[in-house]
Amino acid sequence: MAADAPRAQLIRIETDRRLGHEWDEWDGRPLPNTGDFSAPPGLFFRYAAVTLGVGLALFAGILYLLGPRLALLHPALPGVLAATITAAAVAACLWFVLLLLSFYGPTVVLPERLLERGPYLQLMNATSHLARVVHRRDWVEHAAIDVYNALAERRHRRVQKGELLVLIPRCLSRETLDGVLQIAGHYEVPVFVATRGQLARRVIRERRPRAVVAVACERDMMTGLRDVAGKLPVLGLTMQLPNGPCRDAVLDLAVMDRWVRSLVGMPDRPT
Repeated sequence: MAADAPRAQLIRIETDRRLGHEWDEWDGRPLPNTGDFSAPPGLFFRYAAVTLGVGLALFAGILYLLGPRLALLHPALPGVLAATITAAAVAACLWFVLLLLSFYGPTVVLPERLLERGPYLQLMNATSHLARVVHRRDWVEHAAIDVYNALAERRHRRVQKGELLVLIPRCLSRETLDGVLQIAGHYEVPVFVATRGQLARRVIRERRPRAVVAVACERDMMTGLRDVAGKLPVLGLTMQLPNGPCRDAVLDLAVMDRWVRSLVGMPDRPT
C-alpha cells in the first residue's frame, strides 16, 4: 500500500478492557491451528441437518408423551398436534432444500427475509449450540458465517458512502488496523472501534447506516449477526487469532476491500 494513501477517521468507543465474554473458558493455551478456524461450508450444512433432525425428534417425542393426556381432553387433539408437527417438518425440510439450492445453485431462490435475514439466523444459533457439545463450535460457526456472507453478497446491495458503516474490534494488530483504515479512507467510509457488542449496537442506532461491514471472531460475530442482521444488512468478516483471543488479530484485507468497494459501487483502488 502507498505510504500516502488516505486513511479513514478512527472513532473509538472505549470501556474497561477485558477479555471477550465469549472466551471466558479460555485457559491461555495457544488456539488450534494458530487461531484460524476456516472450514468448508459443507461442515455447517452437515451440522445443520443434524440440528433439524434433533429438533424434529424432540417434537415427535413431545407428541408421544403428551398424546395420551391430550386425548383425555379431546380425542382429536393428538391428531391435530401430529398434523401440525408433520406440516412443520415438511416446511423445514423444504426450506433447507431451498437454502442448499440458494447457496450451491446459480441464483438465490428465497428473499432475504426468508433466508439470511430470517430463519437462517435461528438455524445458525441452534447449530452453534449443537457444535459446542462436540467441541467444534468455532469451525462450525466459521462455516455458517461464510454461508451467510455468500448469500448476502449475492444480493448485490448498493449504498452511498455515508450510509455504510465499518465496525472493528479493539484487538486488531497494528498492521491490520492500518490496512483497514487505508481501505476505509479510500472509499470514504467511517470506521468505529467498539469494545463491546452493546456499544456496537449503540453506534448502529445512532448512525443509522443502511449496511454494515463488521469484523469479529466467530463467537462474537454469531452474537452480532443474531442481534443485528435481521434488522440491517450486514457482512461479517471473521479474524484469525494467532496470539489467542482479543489480541493481535488479523483478517483478510482483500475481502474487506472487495466488500466495501461492492457496497459503495466504486472502482478498484490502486495497490
